[in-house]
Amino acid sequence: MAICITSLGTNAQTKTTLKVKDLTPVSDKMMENAVIYEANIRQYSPEGTFNAFAKDIPQLKKLGIRILWVMPIFPIGIEKRKEGLGSYYSVKNYKGINSEFGNLEDFKNLVKKAHENGMYVILDWVANHSAWDHAWVKEHPEYYVTDKEGEMVSPFDWTDVVKLNYTNPEMRKAMIADMDYWLKNTNTDGFRCDVAMEVPADFWNDATAQLNKTKPIFMLMEAEQPNLMEKAFDMGYGWEFYHLMNDVYSGKKTVKDIDNYMVEHSKKYEKDDITMNFISNHDENSWNGTEYERLSDAVPTFTALTYLTTGMPLIYNGQEYDFNKRLKFFVKDEITHAKGKMFPLYEKLGELKNSNAALNGGKKAASYTRIPTSNDEQVLAFAREKGSKKIIYIGNLSKDNLSFSAAIEGTFLDYMTGKKMTFKKGKKWSYKPWEYQILVKQ
Repeated sequence: MAICITSLGTNAQTKTTLKVKDLTPVSDKMMENAVIYEANIRQYSPEGTFNAFAKDIPQLKKLGIRILWVMPIFPIGIEKRKEGLGSYYSVKNYKGINSEFGNLEDFKNLVKKAHENGMYVILDWVANHSAWDHAWVKEHPEYYVTDKEGEMVSPFDWTDVVKLNYTNPEMRKAMIADMDYWLKNTNTDGFRCDVAMEVPADFWNDATAQLNKTKPIFMLMEAEQPNLMEKAFDMGYGWEFYHLMNDVYSGKKTVKDIDNYMVEHSKKYEKDDITMNFISNHDENSWNGTEYERLSDAVPTFTALTYLTTGMPLIYNGQEYDFNKRLKFFVKDEITHAKGKMFPLYEKLGELKNSNAALNGGKKAASYTRIPTSNDEQVLAFAREKGSKKIIYIGNLSKDNLSFSAAIEGTFLDYMTGKKMTFKKGKKWSYKPWEYQILVKQ
């Protein structure tokens, strides 16, 4: 997994601890040690509103969140709606606000409060398709893809939406103008782009170039397409790594497969490309199960891995509260807010990610070096280094009790316990199933 940013040519810098006066524009610097958080406004609180979510932004600051990704906030189409309140990804008006969440001023206040707490806000953007009752369907039918009979079509089996036609230059201009509206009117800081691989790369290149003229932005693609990161996107999804972690837990894959992934990923991506690491998100939670269904007692182990390996870690709302339920997608549901074992873990991991250059994930990224062990099928050990900073992750990624040796020497702080430890050559390590350590060089 390589790291960082390709399209943001700004010299603006941020400090490790951000205050409102320090929140500079999006830059390469601010992405080095960022954590990203996905907010599902409808399901975050009993109210399901911008204002209810905004109250908790200071809590998110404790987790080291630097980028806040807000799922689509636009009015949802009624025509051919799937169920209940409908899908966020069926957009009726790209410049409107879904009234169930509040109004435009409420959203502006959310952005303002996020900025005051050192967080950048990106909007979930749906460029591949619109709702069937979007005004363009009647006013500009040429904006949409049609079949041989001249009928508009849905992408895949998504019957509640209609596919947009990117051979039409006027539609492209209108789409970019609608994106720019949010930068100019709400001071948002970029976009997470839904099914980005289904939209032509040259559109994304044009859009990013034009939008950066309004303000420097952060661009996240829901895709694993290296070519889209040449000019348009700063970060892509780590789907392959996500599935690999699930397969290691189930026994379908081993640590050797993680090693192979790291090698192949470094060949496929440039050094300044960022990968988003996650063990859950809104799609996975609702359709494929919670992290506890897939990873069970290994959730802390793999959570730590998403922070320690190269890239940027994601928290989907509810994960910080040990939430173990598939959220309903088309109707009102909600997460719980009782702190358990994960909130303090995310706090500690966020603090380390934010403050230690050995976990940098930008253009000047920290290195990743595999550490040999006597059991590389089940034990993952690697070092991240930047300058004088060094951090080691060691994990027993198996259901077995293991004894092994590892090529680790020196004095380290066991980050999770706070104990100082000195290791000599030939030391034998004994780990329980899914046990891991984070060692900080002293």
